[in-house]
Amino acid sequence: MNPTPQPDPKDRPARLTVGVVGAGRVGPALAASLQLAGHRPVAVSGVSEASRRRAEAMLPDVPLVAPAEVLGRAELVLLTVPDDALPGLVAGLVETGAVRPGQLLAHTSGRYGVRVLEPALRAGALPLALHPAMTFTGTPVDVQRLAGCSFGVTAPEELRLAAEALVIEMGGEPEWIAEERRPLYHAALALGANHLVTLVAQSMELLRTAGVAAPDRMLGPLLGAALDNALRSGDAALTGPVARGDAGTVAAHVEELRANAPQAVAGYLAMARATADRALAHGLLRPELAEDLLGVLAHATDGTEGNTR
Repeated sequence: MNPTPQPDPKDRPARLTVGVVGAGRVGPALAASLQLAGHRPVAVSGVSEASRRRAEAMLPDVPLVAPAEVLGRAELVLLTVPDDALPGLVAGLVETGAVRPGQLLAHTSGRYGVRVLEPALRAGALPLALHPAMTFTGTPVDVQRLAGCSFGVTAPEELRLAAEALVIEMGGEPEWIAEERRPLYHAALALGANHLVTLVAQSMELLRTAGVAAPDRMLGPLLGAALDNALRSGDAALTGPVARGDAGTVAAHVEELRANAPQAVAGYLAMARATADRALAHGLLRPELAEDLLGVLAHATDGTEGNTR
């Protein structure tokens, strides 16, 4: 009887020593998740006092050392620094000889694929791009939130299974993103998640100005339902005065915003125009109503420009 074939080691990494360069909100959470899967965090680097406290809280007993020493101790190194800092970090680590042949080097930037790790690849490292599509708090709750979280994965084809295995071990769901599509992928996430926070914060401020004592309690069920409907039905979930073509209501909104929150006018108009375009394209906004609505938006935009000169 033939024995059961064993997986290639590169297809599913063995238990690894793990290091983190950049103890922001993401790195300690990923390392803690890998620890739960049986890997062993051995070193972490952090510059600010906040990052050091975070590392000590989420990775107790893991020594805080310089970035080069993290690479000297770990087989898998997570580079969890801001996007703009990543190219310089990689170049610096390579120049100092910190990168070792055969070392797994994984960054968590959404913007970049593995091309940014090219200097490390030339030094013999194995490059991975593992971006969790999740917002992080820098607290242990992040480890729980990784369960079912999608990761944008980019890697050389021969490392694809290894990259996907690491994501699965962290509780995530790997989603393959081609190298050339990484910037678009990241822009899509920023548009949906980062801008959502801004919109919700503005909405809460306006509700407080309108006299609502607990805007979070008012918005919670509404936004939860809107998000669920949007994810289920896409543009068919559009509701509200723009989608209905209520030009008079939109004009009243703009007037109130100019008087009470002029900083919110430009964002309201931009989203209203985008909503009108989508509602028209999907047959939700009748063309005869759209004409008056678009006229209001155009006039409001002209008015905004006039006030800023």
